[in-house]
Amino acid sequence: MRLGAYINNKSMLNGSVSNSKSRVVVIGAGIGGLTAGALLARRGYQVLVLEQALVPGGCASTFKRRGFTFDVGATQVAGLEPGGIHHRIFDELEIDIPEAMPCTPACAVYLPGESEPINVWRDPHQWQAERQRQFPGSELFWQLLAKLKEVSWEFQSRSPVLPARSLWDFWQLATAVRPSTMITLPFTFLTVLDALRLFKLGSRQRLRTFLDLQLKLYSQVDARETALLYAATALGVSQEPLGLFHLKGSMQVLSSRLVEGLEKYGGKLLMRHTVEHINVERDGASSVVIRNQNTGEVWTEPAQHVVANVTVQNLVQLLGENAPPGFKQRVDKLPPASGAFVVYLGVDEKACPQNCPPHLQFLYDYSEPIGENNSLFVSVSQPGDGRAPAGKATIIASSFTDTRKWWQCADYQALKHQYTEEAIARLSQFFHLTPETILHVEAATPRTFARFTNRESGIVGGIAQRVSSFGPFGFANRTPLKRLWLVGDSTHPGEGTAGVSYSALTVVRQIEAESAPRTLALWNP
Repeated sequence: MRLGAYINNKSMLNGSVSNSKSRVVVIGAGIGGLTAGALLARRGYQVLVLEQALVPGGCASTFKRRGFTFDVGATQVAGLEPGGIHHRIFDELEIDIPEAMPCTPACAVYLPGESEPINVWRDPHQWQAERQRQFPGSELFWQLLAKLKEVSWEFQSRSPVLPARSLWDFWQLATAVRPSTMITLPFTFLTVLDALRLFKLGSRQRLRTFLDLQLKLYSQVDARETALLYAATALGVSQEPLGLFHLKGSMQVLSSRLVEGLEKYGGKLLMRHTVEHINVERDGASSVVIRNQNTGEVWTEPAQHVVANVTVQNLVQLLGENAPPGFKQRVDKLPPASGAFVVYLGVDEKACPQNCPPHLQFLYDYSEPIGENNSLFVSVSQPGDGRAPAGKATIIASSFTDTRKWWQCADYQALKHQYTEEAIARLSQFFHLTPETILHVEAATPRTFARFTNRESGIVGGIAQRVSSFGPFGFANRTPLKRLWLVGDSTHPGEGTAGVSYSALTVVRQIEAESAPRTLALWNP
């Protein structure tokens, strides 16, 4: 990461870039914000990206300790395959695709009392054989998921806008529909549990538990609540021709390449600059109020478009009294979002079993809910991947947690220490963790994520993908206010670097449609 490349002066959009297209301010240098900013700059817009943190990337950034490089949150990348969303974006930006290794298995899942994992293989035939062995009698259920994934993925590849909020959006949605898409309609309002019951699998605890664990990673909720159509695409992303990837170096490589693309086309990035308010005139965003954290200077920056790479909760705060009542009411009614507790370990390589997969998932007790240290999602560095010195490794373990617990506790440090010790004790059942093999320990809580990412209450993962809030029923990129756009994991298609990048590409297309001559923007009054 080239810190010298970051802009640290108030030159805004009246610098050396000259073109006739609109000025755009992007709030937040997460993957969604950087993607939107870089693509808009590539297409001729004057772009300023503002970020309150020290480094870009948001929950997909990194930090260094004692020679170890730790991924803050996200540890896997989808969409690097030819035709994948990241591949398409890097091609347009004409920058190199980051070097990465395919994850196979994508995840090794350990259920309580079992020493053999359920391996989610990248090869579809290998995965089919694995699930038939692990979950006999369930193949018709998996075939339904595979068919829904195939149709949904083809639909998604035609770039529909979901949810649609203008005539142009509806036209993009309509042109993406094919007769084959209609097969998904009967399943639109079903959950994963509904599908399990359809095949008389609802009482199969082991299968249900496996699905609950995987779905919590992708949708924030379990099989009982996750929308079936969302689950079909999320659970199928691990298999070829798609797949999950482990980046060489760290997750920071992704944001660094996007910064490179932004600056290549004249866009600007200001780090340690906080947007305090979005101003609204004539029912549309008109400017933002910015504070330089280093100097304390505050100024108002005009913009023809404002792209917010923030949570919907943060967006309501930024709008203040300008927040549309209906939008605010919907946000206020959202169920509590998840937080994360994360332990970062720098270890001697002897702590890791031989041929340890890069990603594992553990559930320790069937009788306790998933999360709160009863389950851990674990990422382990691989030899030569740039995350640890020779002979050493990193282990990152995360669990879901209720954010309210961390803000209301009487003794925060004691609770943090308790969770850290419990997580290490759990990990010690698989890894050889001793005072001699553990070289560095650090932990993050929702309060940590709130401080460094500025996400409301330190929530992670965006909007839970329930039937009532996924796809056509979720939050739109096109907000109720004109010229104000939302990207990130609060919008379709959900969390993950691929998901937020898709939301960014959608916003770029919408802004271009608004900027086009009237004859070319027929469906965008």
